[in-house]
Amino acid sequence: MCVAYARPRSARRGWGVALGLLRTLRDQESRFSLARRMRWRRFAFFRGLVGRLPAPLSILDVGGTQAFWETMEFVDPSQARITVLNLDAPPSRHENLSTRSGNACDLSMFEDGHFDVVFSNSVIEHVGDGTAQRAMAREVRRVGRRYFVQTPNRRFPIEPHFLFPYFQYLPLAAQAWLLMHLELSFGGRIGERSVAEATARGVRLLSEAELAALFPGARIHREKVLGLTKSFTAYGGW
Repeated sequence: MCVAYARPRSARRGWGVALGLLRTLRDQESRFSLARRMRWRRFAFFRGLVGRLPAPLSILDVGGTQAFWETMEFVDPSQARITVLNLDAPPSRHENLSTRSGNACDLSMFEDGHFDVVFSNSVIEHVGDGTAQRAMAREVRRVGRRYFVQTPNRRFPIEPHFLFPYFQYLPLAAQAWLLMHLELSFGGRIGERSVAEATARGVRLLSEAELAALFPGARIHREKVLGLTKSFTAYGGW
Protein backbone atom coordinates (compact mmCIF):
# COMPACT_ATOMS: atom_id res chain seq x y z
CA MET A 1 0.00 0.00 0.00
CA CYS A 2 1.28 3.43 -0.92
CA VAL A 3 1.15 6.07 1.76
CA ALA A 4 1.13 9.70 0.67
CA TYR A 5 3.21 11.97 2.85
CA ALA A 6 1.52 15.18 3.90
CA ARG A 7 3.44 17.92 5.59
CA PRO A 8 1.95 18.54 9.06
CA ARG A 9 -0.48 21.45 9.15
CA SER A 10 1.59 23.16 11.84
CA ALA A 11 4.66 23.02 9.59
CA ARG A 12 2.73 24.48 6.66
CA ARG A 13 1.35 27.22 8.91
CA GLY A 14 4.84 27.92 10.28
CA TRP A 15 6.27 28.23 6.79
CA GLY A 16 3.45 30.57 5.79
CA VAL A 17 4.11 32.83 8.77
CA ALA A 18 7.85 32.90 8.06
CA LEU A 19 7.31 33.65 4.37
CA GLY A 20 4.83 36.38 5.23
CA LEU A 21 7.36 38.03 7.53
CA LEU A 22 10.06 37.86 4.87
CA ARG A 23 7.70 39.39 2.30
CA THR A 24 6.94 42.25 4.69
CA LEU A 25 10.66 42.88 5.04
CA ARG A 26 10.95 42.96 1.23
CA ASP A 27 7.85 45.05 0.54
CA GLN A 28 8.94 48.52 -0.58
CA GLU A 29 5.56 49.97 0.46
CA SER A 30 5.66 48.72 4.04
CA ARG A 31 7.08 51.02 6.72
CA PHE A 32 8.51 47.87 8.36
CA SER A 33 10.34 46.90 5.18
CA LEU A 34 14.05 46.20 5.51
CA ALA A 35 14.38 46.61 1.74
CA ARG A 36 12.80 50.07 1.93
CA ARG A 37 15.13 51.21 4.71
CA MET A 38 18.16 49.89 2.85
CA ARG A 39 17.05 51.57 -0.37
CA TRP A 40 16.72 54.93 1.41
CA ARG A 41 20.13 54.45 3.03
CA ARG A 42 21.65 53.53 -0.35
CA PHE A 43 20.13 56.58 -2.01
CA ALA A 44 21.45 58.79 0.78
CA PHE A 45 24.90 57.49 -0.11
CA PHE A 46 24.19 58.27 -3.78
CA ARG A 47 23.00 61.79 -2.86
CA GLY A 48 26.27 62.33 -1.04
CA LEU A 49 28.19 61.48 -4.19
CA VAL A 50 26.15 63.55 -6.65
CA GLY A 51 26.01 66.43 -4.18
CA ARG A 52 29.63 67.15 -5.00
CA LEU A 53 28.81 67.72 -8.68
CA PRO A 54 27.38 70.83 -10.36
CA ALA A 55 23.63 70.66 -10.92
CA PRO A 56 21.58 69.93 -12.89
CA LEU A 57 23.11 66.55 -13.65
CA SER A 58 22.28 64.29 -16.56
CA ILE A 59 21.42 60.85 -15.15
CA LEU A 60 20.59 57.62 -16.97
CA ASP A 61 18.67 55.11 -14.86
CA VAL A 62 19.16 51.69 -16.46
CA GLY A 63 16.20 49.43 -15.69
CA GLY A 64 14.50 51.82 -13.29
CA THR A 65 11.10 53.49 -13.00
CA GLN A 66 9.66 56.95 -12.57
CA ALA A 67 8.14 55.84 -9.28
CA PHE A 68 11.59 55.21 -7.84
CA TRP A 69 12.73 58.80 -8.40
CA GLU A 70 9.43 60.12 -7.09
CA THR A 71 9.78 58.03 -3.93
CA MET A 72 13.34 59.24 -3.49
CA GLU A 73 12.11 62.84 -3.93
CA PHE A 74 14.59 63.51 -6.70
CA VAL A 75 12.44 64.95 -9.49
CA ASP A 76 13.21 68.63 -8.99
CA PRO A 77 14.40 70.06 -12.36
CA SER A 78 17.12 71.97 -10.53
CA GLN A 79 18.65 68.67 -9.39
CA ALA A 80 18.89 66.60 -12.53
CA ARG A 81 17.67 65.69 -15.99
CA ILE A 82 16.84 61.99 -15.73
CA THR A 83 16.43 59.43 -18.50
CA VAL A 84 14.75 56.21 -17.38
CA LEU A 85 15.48 53.29 -19.70
CA ASN A 86 13.45 50.10 -19.39
CA LEU A 87 11.76 47.51 -21.57
CA ASP A 88 8.55 49.51 -21.14
CA ALA A 89 8.50 53.29 -21.40
CA PRO A 90 5.27 54.79 -20.01
CA PRO A 91 4.77 58.52 -20.58
CA SER A 92 6.72 60.76 -18.25
CA ARG A 93 4.97 62.66 -15.47
CA HIS A 94 7.80 65.16 -15.00
CA GLU A 95 9.36 67.83 -17.20
CA ASN A 96 12.91 66.83 -16.26
CA LEU A 97 12.37 63.07 -16.64
CA SER A 98 12.17 61.25 -19.96
CA THR A 99 11.49 57.58 -20.61
CA ARG A 100 13.11 55.38 -23.25
CA SER A 101 12.42 51.79 -24.22
CA GLY A 102 15.61 49.79 -24.50
CA ASN A 103 17.89 46.96 -23.48
CA ALA A 104 20.39 47.41 -20.67
CA CYS A 105 22.97 45.44 -22.68
CA ASP A 106 22.76 47.71 -25.73
CA LEU A 107 22.86 51.46 -25.13
CA SER A 108 24.00 52.25 -28.66
CA MET A 109 21.42 55.06 -28.89
CA PHE A 110 23.73 57.07 -26.59
CA GLU A 111 27.20 58.37 -27.36
CA ASP A 112 30.29 57.69 -25.24
CA GLY A 113 30.23 59.73 -22.02
CA HIS A 114 26.74 61.05 -22.78
CA PHE A 115 25.63 61.14 -19.13
CA ASP A 116 27.17 62.61 -16.01
CA VAL A 117 26.00 59.54 -14.09
CA VAL A 118 24.60 56.11 -14.94
CA PHE A 119 22.52 54.67 -12.11
CA SER A 120 21.23 51.11 -11.84
CA ASN A 121 19.50 49.46 -8.90
CA SER A 122 19.07 45.65 -8.72
CA VAL A 123 19.07 45.15 -12.49
CA ILE A 124 22.33 43.53 -13.60
CA GLU A 125 21.38 40.21 -11.95
CA HIS A 126 18.34 40.03 -14.28
CA VAL A 127 19.84 40.69 -17.72
CA GLY A 128 20.95 37.12 -18.45
CA ASP A 129 24.13 35.07 -18.30
CA GLY A 130 27.67 36.25 -17.69
CA THR A 131 28.05 37.41 -21.29
CA ALA A 132 24.96 39.63 -20.99
CA GLN A 133 26.16 41.01 -17.65
CA ARG A 134 29.53 41.90 -19.14
CA ALA A 135 27.76 43.65 -22.03
CA MET A 136 25.66 45.72 -19.64
CA ALA A 137 28.70 46.65 -17.57
CA ARG A 138 30.62 47.74 -20.69
CA GLU A 139 27.73 49.91 -21.84
CA VAL A 140 27.30 51.50 -18.42
CA ARG A 141 30.99 52.38 -18.30
CA ARG A 142 30.90 53.65 -21.90
CA VAL A 143 27.93 56.04 -21.75
CA GLY A 144 28.49 57.35 -18.22
CA ARG A 145 31.31 59.53 -16.98
CA ARG A 146 30.41 58.09 -13.57
CA TYR A 147 28.35 55.09 -12.54
CA PHE A 148 26.54 53.66 -9.52
CA VAL A 149 25.45 50.02 -9.96
CA GLN A 150 23.89 48.03 -7.12
CA THR A 151 23.18 44.29 -6.97
CA PRO A 152 22.39 41.73 -4.23
CA ASN A 153 25.19 39.60 -2.80
CA ARG A 154 25.15 36.03 -4.09
CA ARG A 155 26.54 34.80 -0.79
CA PHE A 156 23.84 36.28 1.44
CA PRO A 157 21.96 33.36 3.06
CA ILE A 158 18.44 34.40 1.94
CA GLU A 159 17.98 34.71 -1.81
CA PRO A 160 16.25 38.12 -2.12
CA HIS A 161 13.92 37.37 -5.04
CA PHE A 162 12.48 34.05 -3.85
CA LEU A 163 13.09 34.43 -0.10
CA PHE A 164 14.38 30.89 0.31
CA PRO A 165 17.65 30.05 2.13
CA TYR A 166 20.50 29.36 -0.31
CA PHE A 167 18.10 29.04 -3.24
CA GLN A 168 20.85 30.39 -5.51
CA TYR A 169 23.06 27.35 -4.85
CA LEU A 170 20.46 24.71 -5.65
CA PRO A 171 20.41 22.89 -9.01
CA LEU A 172 17.88 24.17 -11.54
CA ALA A 173 15.62 21.13 -11.08
CA ALA A 174 15.36 21.78 -7.33
CA GLN A 175 14.72 25.49 -7.88
CA ALA A 176 11.93 24.71 -10.34
CA TRP A 177 10.36 22.21 -7.92
CA LEU A 178 10.34 24.78 -5.13
CA LEU A 179 8.79 27.44 -7.36
CA MET A 180 6.06 24.99 -8.38
CA HIS A 181 5.27 23.81 -4.84
CA LEU A 182 5.82 26.88 -2.66
CA GLU A 183 4.62 30.45 -3.09
CA LEU A 184 8.09 31.88 -3.65
CA SER A 185 7.58 33.97 -6.77
CA PHE A 186 5.71 37.28 -6.79
CA GLY A 187 2.77 35.63 -8.54
CA GLY A 188 2.54 32.63 -6.21
CA ARG A 189 3.12 29.02 -7.21
CA ILE A 190 4.12 28.43 -10.83
CA GLY A 191 2.12 25.75 -12.60
CA GLU A 192 4.38 24.86 -15.53
CA ARG A 193 7.86 23.45 -15.13
CA SER A 194 9.22 25.33 -18.15
CA VAL A 195 8.00 28.62 -16.67
CA ALA A 196 9.47 27.74 -13.28
CA GLU A 197 12.84 26.98 -14.86
CA ALA A 198 12.78 30.21 -16.87
CA THR A 199 11.92 32.17 -13.71
CA ALA A 200 14.83 30.61 -11.83
CA ARG A 201 17.22 31.24 -14.73
CA GLY A 202 16.06 34.86 -14.83
CA VAL A 203 18.21 35.70 -11.83
CA ARG A 204 22.01 35.38 -11.82
CA LEU A 205 23.39 36.81 -8.59
CA LEU A 206 26.98 38.06 -8.41
CA SER A 207 29.72 37.72 -5.85
CA GLU A 208 31.82 40.71 -4.88
CA ALA A 209 34.73 39.43 -6.99
CA GLU A 210 32.47 39.01 -10.03
CA LEU A 211 31.05 42.52 -9.66
CA ALA A 212 34.54 43.98 -9.27
CA ALA A 213 35.65 42.17 -12.44
CA LEU A 214 32.74 43.71 -14.36
CA PHE A 215 33.73 47.21 -13.22
CA PRO A 216 37.55 47.37 -13.15
CA GLY A 217 38.83 50.11 -10.89
CA ALA A 218 35.46 50.64 -9.19
CA ARG A 219 35.06 51.09 -5.48
CA ILE A 220 32.69 48.63 -3.80
CA HIS A 221 30.21 49.82 -1.20
CA ARG A 222 28.85 47.02 1.04
CA GLU A 223 25.41 47.07 2.64
CA LYS A 224 25.20 44.90 5.75
CA VAL A 225 22.43 43.20 7.71
CA LEU A 226 23.33 41.61 11.07
CA GLY A 227 26.99 41.80 10.10
CA LEU A 228 26.45 40.04 6.75
CA THR A 229 26.81 41.79 3.40
CA LYS A 230 23.38 41.83 1.73
CA SER A 231 24.29 43.77 -1.40
CA PHE A 232 27.08 45.62 -3.19
CA THR A 233 27.31 48.84 -5.14
CA ALA A 234 30.09 49.36 -7.66
CA TYR A 235 30.75 53.05 -8.18
CA GLY A 236 33.42 54.68 -10.29
CA GLY A 237 34.44 57.97 -11.87
CA TRP A 238 33.82 60.02 -8.75
